[in-house]
Amino acid sequence: MKGKQMPRRKKRLLAGGIVLLVLAVLAGTFFWYVSDYYPADEIALEVLAQDSTVTVQDDLTILSPSYPTDTAIIFYPGAKVEAAAYLPLLNQLRQTGLTCILVEMPFHLAIFDVNAAEDVMSQFPDIQHWYIAGHSMGGAMASQFASEHPDEVDGLLLLGAYLYGDYPPSDTLTIYGSLNQSVEDKIDYTENVVEIEGGNHAQFGNYGPQEGDLPATISAEEQQAQTVEAISDFIAQRQK
Repeated sequence: MKGKQMPRRKKRLLAGGIVLLVLAVLAGTFFWYVSDYYPADEIALEVLAQDSTVTVQDDLTILSPSYPTDTAIIFYPGAKVEAAAYLPLLNQLRQTGLTCILVEMPFHLAIFDVNAAEDVMSQFPDIQHWYIAGHSMGGAMASQFASEHPDEVDGLLLLGAYLYGDYPPSDTLTIYGSLNQSVEDKIDYTENVVEIEGGNHAQFGNYGPQEGDLPATISAEEQQAQTVEAISDFIAQRQK
């Protein structure tokens, strides 16, 4: 004797329930993943608290120099890193006359807003020369944007990252710490590459040690100072 078959309506309800359950599990896993991020340390937050020329406008933090030029940097943070962690680095860069615009990414992941730079550029019509920069995954997404919009940027600045997409190394500055072997292994070009001896992956920002990263043998201040010098020299050479 054959067993009773489940009515079609119940089958549909059961299938729908299973789909909803799977979606709920996936959503829960995603939000658990993105809620575990690296917060900015006190040194980074002090830049925002003590400097009245640093302004926050929606998802942008704007660091304006005392004597602005027509050149600006758009910065994409690393994955799962609070954007404010890069304020000490950008604060040094703006002291060279560069306007620096830090983008806060959805869920702390630049992959969710690769084209954020387009909206930034439209808000600052006085800027004539745009450089797009990023750290780690932020650098990869900045590289993708530059590859897809080569006529909109004057150059690409990669920190702890390597070229991703079709953008010329001649227009790219790549900076990495000597202790960041995983990045070094991926760099298959030699033009405009700067290795910071004793630097690691995390110290381009101020968010503490990063999982899987080797401890640096120089301070974050020194790593960032060398980074600022390299970026300033690269931009100065291009604008002669």
